[in-house]
Amino acid sequence: MGRLFGTDGVRGVAGRDLTAELAMDLSVAAAHVLGDAGAFSATGRRPVAVVGRDPRASGEFLEAAVVAGLAASGVDVLRLGVLPTPAVAHLTAALGADLGVMLSASHNPAPDNGIKFLARGGFKLSDSVEDEIERRLGEQWSFPVGSGVGRVRDAYGEADRYISHVLTTMDHSLDGLNIVVDCAHGAAHMVAPEALLRAGARVEAIGARPDGLNINAEHGSTHLDKLQQIVVSRGADLGVAYDGDADRCLAVDHTGAIIDGDHIMAILAAAMHGEGRLVKETVVATVMSNLGFKLAMREAGITVVETAVGDRYVLERMKADGYNLGGEQSGHVIMLDHATTGDGLLTSLHLLGVIAKSGVSLKELASVMTPLPQILINVKDVDKGKATVPELLAAVAEAEAELGETGRVLIRPSGTEPMIRVMVEAASEEHATQVAGRLADVVRKACI
Repeated sequence: MGRLFGTDGVRGVAGRDLTAELAMDLSVAAAHVLGDAGAFSATGRRPVAVVGRDPRASGEFLEAAVVAGLAASGVDVLRLGVLPTPAVAHLTAALGADLGVMLSASHNPAPDNGIKFLARGGFKLSDSVEDEIERRLGEQWSFPVGSGVGRVRDAYGEADRYISHVLTTMDHSLDGLNIVVDCAHGAAHMVAPEALLRAGARVEAIGARPDGLNINAEHGSTHLDKLQQIVVSRGADLGVAYDGDADRCLAVDHTGAIIDGDHIMAILAAAMHGEGRLVKETVVATVMSNLGFKLAMREAGITVVETAVGDRYVLERMKADGYNLGGEQSGHVIMLDHATTGDGLLTSLHLLGVIAKSGVSLKELASVMTPLPQILINVKDVDKGKATVPELLAAVAEAEAELGETGRVLIRPSGTEPMIRVMVEAASEEHATQVAGRLADVVRKACI
């Protein structure tokens, strides 16, 4: 069997891959690893956990299983109800909890679900801590009885604490901005429109009627068509879209053009740099960020530090070196001065704040970077362990020399499938397609 934890918690089809039994076992193991369950009798203090979820129907039985496992282990539980992942992360810290749990499969369809654990302070777990939880699954525990069992109470009103927090990070009203917000029928359907209204914007919300089965269905950051249409038809200034658990945000300008995570990071980095708030004049991005973003940042006098793909790796680098802005092309943006994880609502508020403060349209602000054409070919059914064979390395070196400073090549083995990803950026789409095709052919021949 492979590793149970993936890049963002434990995820699978609810009821088949992610069962109630597995959810309970995971929560028991996490209680002991993260909450020192079983040891509180020596300190007289019982561990506390906060539990939130997105609106998926399966979240109801998974929440019950997680809460049961935690309480049975002697952990007091605060049920937060339906809230975004970043809200659960913030409340883990704000309420002094020993651990947090979020039930969500992010941008995946409704049948999927997932369990994400958060450590004290609201930070995602390191690989080593996840491995320890996995290692202790099924261990023979000694469970408390009587007064030793955990107590469970609802804390749905804590949503307002999160809304108040994100609003306090702003230094400019959004008065006069007319926006459309797509909540993906997900975790942000209540808090996002409320926060944006309180910030002063005129708001039309779509994708804000979850029924447990429609999360991400034709809405949200992975389905921008409806948002584009409504922004243009209403004459709105812009639109913002979240994914199912609202830890990411994308936008569209008044013409309907898509503004991705690279554009958003570029806009925020430039604004923070101009105000002297960008620590070490550096932004952290992954190797998948467009070369156009990196060239724009260099032109602005901003350094780009690269990490492996995954917002957790961006966060690790930010924490290690003290940077305060980082993110991914997909819309995960981390503003470490205000949050411990990617936060779609926080990101959108600060993006809107730049627009309101400057009086410049999103379209014009986004012109700070010009994305280069990017071609991605997934070469399937190959030996991904051979991604560094001499024949391929030589072909990559030749392609890089051909592209020069106006392009780049990235060869990346899949983390879960027998597949190697070939990504090429170039000054023209035709050139990128040509080079990517050549490299894909080399992969097919050399990596079997």
